[in-house]
Amino acid sequence: MPVLVVENKTDGNRAYCTMNEGIGAVLRFGAYSQEVIDRLHWMKNTLAPVLSAALQTKPDGLNINVLVAKAIAMGDEFHQRNIAASLAFLKEVAPAIVTLEGFEKEKPEVIQFLADTDQFFLNIMMASSKAVLDGARTIEEGTVVTAMCRNGHEFGIRISGMGDEWFTGPVNTPKGLYFSGFSEEDASPDMGDSAITETFGVGGMAMIAAPAVTRFVGSGGFHDALKTSNEMLEISIDTNPNFPVPTWDFKGICLGIDARKVVETGILPVINTGIANKQAGRGQIGAGTVTPPMDCFEKAVLAYAKKLGFEE
Repeated sequence: MPVLVVENKTDGNRAYCTMNEGIGAVLRFGAYSQEVIDRLHWMKNTLAPVLSAALQTKPDGLNINVLVAKAIAMGDEFHQRNIAASLAFLKEVAPAIVTLEGFEKEKPEVIQFLADTDQFFLNIMMASSKAVLDGARTIEEGTVVTAMCRNGHEFGIRISGMGDEWFTGPVNTPKGLYFSGFSEEDASPDMGDSAITETFGVGGMAMIAAPAVTRFVGSGGFHDALKTSNEMLEISIDTNPNFPVPTWDFKGICLGIDARKVVETGILPVINTGIANKQAGRGQIGAGTVTPPMDCFEKAVLAYAKKLGFEE
């Protein structure tokens, strides 16, 4: 499958992502109907070549930090809401696409797909978050969380002071709103790698940035979003001034979840997430929020304490 490449120029590492298929019956939520397969072939044979050719007209690529800063000021939190970022991405690549030679039939299809796919930027944000946090993994001290991930059975985290070691606990099932005809009884326990966005400080960690999405994930309204983001700040080491949030009095997004603070306060990171059907092949059935199990953080902190020479 073709991938997009995101480079962390500060630390010299790269991360990769497949391209977003949209919502509903898509492969990443377990759907594998002929419609899904046909779309993936189109993405491989049409979308990828056109997008690749367009991006190659930009010798330095696209500055993702600039796109993120723009979009967070326009109401995105980059996990459930990527409308502004996806349109900002389209704004950057469309002029290059229309001037390409040899893709006369494909160009309108690609532009229409990018215009229709509100979540296209999600995968780019995931790879961007991964690139930044892989850089953070080179810091061999402290209890800053460098990865969060789940597979429908376990939830795992990594922290800076423990390198590549995973600390796991039983995964939870998201709470939220369901598409018509579905309920919590149909929901799969949480899964996927998109919680890397919360690890970076967006998604549920930046709920206040996207008031329009709060009710979609079943988290109430503006004041609930404000409460959530204020709580997330209590388990972070600082704020990130590169990405100010207008609805948070221009405070920067949360920077660095600290596993020690999670254990100390009892406050767990909030993750915005899509909800998959527990029956294979049915795809996405809703959206909501979920939290990791406290076990992950307790295990990580205890392991780091042991590394430092403290015994239980």
